Amino acid sequence: MSRAQTPDGVDRRRLRRVAAIATSLSALVATSIVAGPATASEASLSCALGRSDAHHSEGVDSWNGSYPRPAGTLDAVMVFLSFPDSEPVVRTKDLSADYFPATSHFFQRASYGRFRLRPTIKKKWVQMPHASTAYGIQRDWDSHQRADYLRDAVAAADSAVNFSRYDMVYFVADPDAPGVDSDATKVVNLDQPMRADNADLRRFVTVFEQSPPDRNVLAHETGHVFDLPDLYHRPESGNGDWDTHVGDWDLMGSQFGLAPDPFAWHKWKLGWLTDAQVDCAELTGATVHTLQTLSAPKVPGDKRRPRLLVVRTGPDRALAMEARGATGNDRSVCSEGILVYRVRSDLPSGSGPVQVLDGHPRTEACWGTSVYPPLADAPLGVGESLRDTEDGVRVQVVGRSTDGDWTVKVGGG
Repeated sequence: MSRAQTPDGVDRRRLRRVAAIATSLSALVATSIVAGPATASEASLSCALGRSDAHHSEGVDSWNGSYPRPAGTLDAVMVFLSFPDSEPVVRTKDLSADYFPATSHFFQRASYGRFRLRPTIKKKWVQMPHASTAYGIQRDWDSHQRADYLRDAVAAADSAVNFSRYDMVYFVADPDAPGVDSDATKVVNLDQPMRADNADLRRFVTVFEQSPPDRNVLAHETGHVFDLPDLYHRPESGNGDWDTHVGDWDLMGSQFGLAPDPFAWHKWKLGWLTDAQVDCAELTGATVHTLQTLSAPKVPGDKRRPRLLVVRTGPDRALAMEARGATGNDRSVCSEGILVYRVRSDLPSGSGPVQVLDGHPRTEACWGTSVYPPLADAPLGVGESLRDTEDGVRVQVVGRSTDGDWTVKVGGG
């Protein structure tokens, strides 16, 4: 297996190009919402970075009200689109099973039960008015053709779907239609919403995946619906490795990662971790902290057991630490320990707002399964330490308790 391929044998470079288009196509008729009205956030600690105007900013001091917040139950509808030039050969039942209940289970585990994604699956094909080849579906999708596609999809589905009942819309195209290109899968955000059933429709997840689809692809795209950024590195030439920023850690970096659970920072941003579960440390002096494993399921007393440690290192930057272990969404993790990463709230999606620090820069791990072996063994084990030379912070793992909690010492110098 070549390094350019995923564990499923899919070309990873192609997949990263797909992800890149989710950002690069956002400027024309269907454009990404960069800023919107803010609502109060739970994050009021001194180490909480402020939300900036950067697209999908990593700020946690307020919530961009243009996006639905994943709390409680959100309702989604999945609509399957066919075309006059192709009779579907796969059942919608089989296609829906590619995505649900796996995607709902992913978010239930990631949120510790705080968020439920409840899908309604429309079992009948909805036929589009034009051939699949008429829409020019591709990763460099013409904005006008893309807008035509969405308008036709909403109009065709309107008799079968009451759009006012749903927080999210997934349009899934017949994967075998000749004009369907899996590189075009993405979230489309509209500056000017469409109207249907007396509701404003601002956001769609357009799915063009083959069956079976890319692993965790729908969870990744749904993450964008909740204002999470792409975390991969985009080489200027389009060639090279796309996973150098975060490797396997967090599905917003790679949907194929061995440790796809969202970073603790993202869980804080989304409200799945409260301020009481975040410890702030200072640049001066040295302090000792205890961290519960991020992906461990919620147990009694969790409300005040920290899962995230943060050192604020500037107005728009911080150093974050969390414990990663082989449970929940991270059950296939390559190595366990304390993961250290930088966060920038002023950098937009796709421009490196998160950078994992390698605790073992001279070694690699999990060749053949990891999307980026140099960072697969990034976490620190007991007795190990690293110094962030950029911000002058030293992180040392002091020990681990019998119940699995990690003890971390952090300070300047």
